[in-house]
Amino acid sequence: MKMTGNTILITGGTSGIGLGLALRLHEAGNKVIVAGRRKELLDQITTEHPGIESIVLDIADPASIGRAAETVTAGHPELNVLINNAGIMLRENLLNPACLQVAEDHVTINLLGTLRMTYAFLPLLVGKNDAVVMNVTSALAFVPLPITPTYNATKAALHSFTESLRVQLADTGVQVIEVAPPGVRTTLLGQQDDENAMPLEDFLTETLTLLRTRADAKEIVVERARFVREAEANGTYDDVLALLSGL
Repeated sequence: MKMTGNTILITGGTSGIGLGLALRLHEAGNKVIVAGRRKELLDQITTEHPGIESIVLDIADPASIGRAAETVTAGHPELNVLINNAGIMLRENLLNPACLQVAEDHVTINLLGTLRMTYAFLPLLVGKNDAVVMNVTSALAFVPLPITPTYNATKAALHSFTESLRVQLADTGVQVIEVAPPGVRTTLLGQQDDENAMPLEDFLTETLTLLRTRADAKEIVVERARFVREAEANGTYDDVLALLSGL
């Protein structure tokens, strides 16, 4: 991925990793469009950071995705990077029937939302120089955190989808990158003050350094996430699962 001169759409761009990437990539000389549900936050971001644009988007709503694709195609036909970052992460008690709705929301937002965004925007990306689809998954795609079972499952599904997407797009010029973060200090699962989670700015710096130094990267995994990502290969899967089970 080239690091400057892109036009980039980032879902879930009003907070956490999405907003952090938006600001860093904007500062690096890219045109950035942040997408999110809350117009007041989008307006605040564009006011505080002149040059960043925004679009209201609810990735749980197929009609909203369709409208966004039409708007971006008309206003930014040069778009060459899609970052699928939006998602939720909530605890579930699998013995509580009320948590079924929580599980279904994860599937709708984390999985179907990313699939629908990919289908909607690929026609705009295919054939462009330096085109990229970047899917933000999680280290928990590889060893689950048992208190968030459907979150883990959606991220594992996105990992698999991303692998297939890369193969199918191999002859189109579209680079497919998976970013698999560890726990990061954001409001996702209330980790903003968690000393066990990676500071957001540290995560952003390491991630962008890896993207800059590995232009042909398929997968970006910061050092702090490697013990989870590589657990199965290293023969430590059961140990890591036991560690995550105690959290």
